[in-house]
Amino acid sequence: MKNFVVKTIANAAALAVAVWLIDKITLSGDSTGKEIGTLILVALIFGVVNFLVKPLVQFLSLPLLILTLGLFTLVVNALMLMLTSWLADVVDLSFHVEGFWTAVLGGLVISVVSWALNVVLPDGD
Repeated sequence: MKNFVVKTIANAAALAVAVWLIDKITLSGDSTGKEIGTLILVALIFGVVNFLVKPLVQFLSLPLLILTLGLFTLVVNALMLMLTSWLADVVDLSFHVEGFWTAVLGGLVISVVSWALNVVLPDGD
């Protein structure tokens, strides 16, 4: 349980960095508290998407992953971020990613920040 909370907080922080760095990834809210709540909910959606959908997409795209020596992972991460944006819109959260190339850059930022935070933060073991 503790590991889940740490990973969710790391994802929320990584999403916040992406929102801060990339103009076409937007998060709007009336107050800072509402924005933090939205970030945590989006991080939960992002975690579920990465847990359920990403392994299936990676398996189905395995030939492309091998052919591109893993660079197709950037495309898979972008698709997961776009799916998260769409699901956030469905549940009426104010998180939006505008365009595929923005999602590629956002996925790269989120991956690097999330990795760095997971190295620094305790894993609950």
